[in-house]
Amino acid sequence: MANNIVDHPPGNSVAEGNHDGDFGVSMEDLKNIMELRSSEAVTMIQEKFGDVQSICRRLKTSPIEGLSGNPVDLEKRHATFGKNLIPPKKAKTFLQLVWEALQDVTLIILEVAAIISLGLSFYHPPGGDGESCGQAAGGVEDEGEAQAGWIEGAAILFSVIIVVLVTAFNDWSKEKQFRGLQSRIEQEQKFTVIRKGQVIQIPVAEIVVGDIAQIKYGDLLPADGILIQGNDLKIDESSLTGESDHVRKSLEKDPMLLSGTHVMEGSGRMVVSAVGLNSQTGIIFTLLGASEHDEEKKVKKSKKRKPGWVKEGALCLFSTGLFMSAMTVIILILYFVINTFLVQNLSWVAECTPIYIQYFVKFFIIGVTVLVVAVPEGLPLAVTISLAYSVKKMMKDNNLVRHLDACETMGNATAICSDKTGTLTMNRMTVVQAYIGDTHYKTVPEPEAIKPETLEMLVNSISINSAYTTKILPPEKEGGLPRHVGNKTECALLGLVLGLKRDYQPIRDEIPEEMLYKVYTFNSSRKSMSTVLKNADGGFRMYSKGASEIVLRKCSHILDAQGQPRVFKMKDRDEMVRKVIEPMACDGLRTICVAYRDFPAEAGEPNWDNENDILDNLTCIVVVGIEDPVRPEVPEAIAKCQRAGIDVRMVTGDNINTARAIATKCGILQPGEEFLCLEGKEFNQQIRNDKGEVEQERLDKVWPKLRVLARSSPTDKHTLVKGIIDSTVGETRQVVAVTGDGTNDGPALKKADVGFAMGIAGTDVAKEASDIILTDDNFTSIVKAVMWGRNVYDSISKFLQFQLTVNVVAVIVAFTGACITQDSPLKAVQMLWVNLIMDTLASLALATEPPTESLLLRRPYGRDKPLISRTMMKNILGHAVFQLIIIFTLLFAGEVLFDIDSGRNAPLHSPPSEHYTIVFNVFVMMQLFNEINARKIHGERNVFEGIYRNPIFCSVVLGTFALQIIIVQFGGKPFSCTALTIDQWLWCIFIGIGELLWGQVSLFPVKSDCVGGGGRCGGKKGLLRAAVMFPSQPLPWQLLLHMKAVSNKV
Repeated sequence: MANNIVDHPPGNSVAEGNHDGDFGVSMEDLKNIMELRSSEAVTMIQEKFGDVQSICRRLKTSPIEGLSGNPVDLEKRHATFGKNLIPPKKAKTFLQLVWEALQDVTLIILEVAAIISLGLSFYHPPGGDGESCGQAAGGVEDEGEAQAGWIEGAAILFSVIIVVLVTAFNDWSKEKQFRGLQSRIEQEQKFTVIRKGQVIQIPVAEIVVGDIAQIKYGDLLPADGILIQGNDLKIDESSLTGESDHVRKSLEKDPMLLSGTHVMEGSGRMVVSAVGLNSQTGIIFTLLGASEHDEEKKVKKSKKRKPGWVKEGALCLFSTGLFMSAMTVIILILYFVINTFLVQNLSWVAECTPIYIQYFVKFFIIGVTVLVVAVPEGLPLAVTISLAYSVKKMMKDNNLVRHLDACETMGNATAICSDKTGTLTMNRMTVVQAYIGDTHYKTVPEPEAIKPETLEMLVNSISINSAYTTKILPPEKEGGLPRHVGNKTECALLGLVLGLKRDYQPIRDEIPEEMLYKVYTFNSSRKSMSTVLKNADGGFRMYSKGASEIVLRKCSHILDAQGQPRVFKMKDRDEMVRKVIEPMACDGLRTICVAYRDFPAEAGEPNWDNENDILDNLTCIVVVGIEDPVRPEVPEAIAKCQRAGIDVRMVTGDNINTARAIATKCGILQPGEEFLCLEGKEFNQQIRNDKGEVEQERLDKVWPKLRVLARSSPTDKHTLVKGIIDSTVGETRQVVAVTGDGTNDGPALKKADVGFAMGIAGTDVAKEASDIILTDDNFTSIVKAVMWGRNVYDSISKFLQFQLTVNVVAVIVAFTGACITQDSPLKAVQMLWVNLIMDTLASLALATEPPTESLLLRRPYGRDKPLISRTMMKNILGHAVFQLIIIFTLLFAGEVLFDIDSGRNAPLHSPPSEHYTIVFNVFVMMQLFNEINARKIHGERNVFEGIYRNPIFCSVVLGTFALQIIIVQFGGKPFSCTALTIDQWLWCIFIGIGELLWGQVSLFPVKSDCVGGGGRCGGKKGLLRAAVMFPSQPLPWQLLLHMKAVSNKV
């Protein structure tokens, strides 16, 4: 028999309720069965158990009713057969993260230097402070200050501890966020099982051995199972076997279904035989040690990111900073040696060795200080914070992000290829027109208007030739609309049955799914579904439904007004298309044809595998027009996309007239605009050569004007997406987002820069291939994703502008000051504090700006434009020059301006000076006010606009200012600071405010370098790449001068 079923036992777990004693089959027995394939498995089942029915009895379950759902029974199954989850590795403890943070090379060097400095500060040899050691030993103001030399080393160690704790806390927060995201994704995964005779959806983790699971096209199997009943079932087992061919499953030949495999065609039921670590996927995970791998990696890993960039980028970044710090140390040592042993003509004596070594250690610490500020390690942190913040907020906007980099990529999108059904429309379908009995009804006809024979045939065909899981349930609230469960097109047809005052459920009860002889399930190539019943006389009847123009081509007869079949010729079909189908389609209706065919008993059983002969000579019963209204918010959302420079294309399997009508209602097609609306067949004719190969040159002539692709296959969708991405025509390379819900949409979703899967209508396969899941299946959520993507890009750009300014100024000040004055104006502990401002606090402040609608008023950034816009580069260099002028003025003339003692050329262990404290304080004040400047990166004058909408930013700036007051006033020797007077503080703040004034002065216009204007650019994943690609340039300021486009070659 073509359809595979087993007879269910007379008793079941619901009726019997007997769970005492052990199950009649052990976990090892089930594992051994599941390791077999094809005929071997069938033979083993027959020899050991008899049949699948016997296995069900031993597992105390019923193929029809399923399990009882009794908590005691479920718990017992968990204990006996295991739970359906693969336990992840435990989260790293805070102490483990602290240890990892301590592995940072820069911090290790700093720790070693601080420990040496600390040790030497306690060693005071006799006679070591005399004239014999030269000027190096002189100048100490008092004995107490000399004895306090240990404070600097201790302060550095304390600062390192603070940095390590902050880093560990950041890592802990990130890990918590990633695990939360993974948990959210897992909670979204549900599967259909039968319990107490009811079809319900439960989380995958709650599936137990003995559950009866319903499987259908597009499912990702969550556990191992044995087939009970199957309809035209084909499975993709490539994830386990590596074989790409789809495997046909049947009771007689191969009933074994494995977890992690995809249902590519058909439907059926299986009894779950192994879960979790005992399933075939779980066994492989265990062998590979995968259960020890952190689940976080699955979330963090992007399908388009190359992990090697991180290592290479970090190495280059460190090497540039190392070069600068080494040059600083060498120059300081050479100056000291030449001055001491050549100019002063002194000799190295044993008593002076500790003092000389302390100087060398001091130079070494200065060098490490330069290294600390030269490395902008806050950039990856800013990327992470911004993405994590956005992901959390996007969940509220119905965007469940699976791959973090998809956020930023979406900000660069230039094209969206969207499905029609459910995304642009409401996915609540209703039959509003019908052609039946030679009459075109503009509304659903009364049942009395239809011949009883025709009505009976129509009701039976719809009731039986639909997935039995598709139902119309009563509304949840009184006065609400009935609930549509399952396939929405089938729900519309079932609604027609109810509208004709008939009920489909009694027919299904009379002919349960097990009595269906053969089912040809719907797929993208058939575009139809057919179900075969065996008649009592030995003959067969087949009911079919599908796209009207496709099914009508296979009709040789049609039921007339008397309910009798009459010949349906080609000219009749053409006339129906012209007078019925096209008018329906132009009204935006989806047209479906319902038909049947009888196979007489005397002709014998047909060859069911010969589909072309079987699905032919049909008799048309009815052609219906199904309305799926456009979502009311979609036209405005598409208008926003168009204003934002994003082209929206509709790719649908519907009739071209229907697609054109819906596209016009949505605003995809504008009056007077040049556009193309093509069917899949015509599209392929235009883009393929004589050999049937796709030519990019031909495709480039089609896609720029293409707005609607109708009657398209998943292959057409993939071809279009790939062609747009690979195209080099136009101002910029395209960044393409794609929506999909079907299993065959997987390739297009993977190929797209950002793949959106439907959370409600989408299959597991589509979700697995996607970057973002739309939990409400609504196009407006895609627009929100664009807005968040642009906001991510902006947020990180703001931080980039701020941090590079600090980097340039701090490195030049530290390097130049050290070489001229033999001491860095900014001490090691101060640099660590500044580094903390730059990295953790600034990234938190600038990477959490909320998005605004104004983000959608600019054109996209493009794929291969420069990473840093001209405006940003002007701001970085302009503010760096301003800060350097101020700092060097204070460094070399500050004692005159403030009438204080000079802090230059201070001897070892000298007390903190007011001079260098003012330099440090002014430097920090300028960074604080420049942080406000950095909020705007497109030349806007009002840098305070919307500042109160970001409480994090306000808190960080005010908190940093408060901490700076504490450090300066009470930091003392550890922070190399001395308390300042009110007047000095006011001058420091006044000079800092000068940053805001300079920001206004420097706002001279620059030529835009963005696609279509807007003053900013970047490529797909540009900033994520920036976090690791920055070090590929020789030095940070050379990078600014020689920044080239970062291209993303796909």
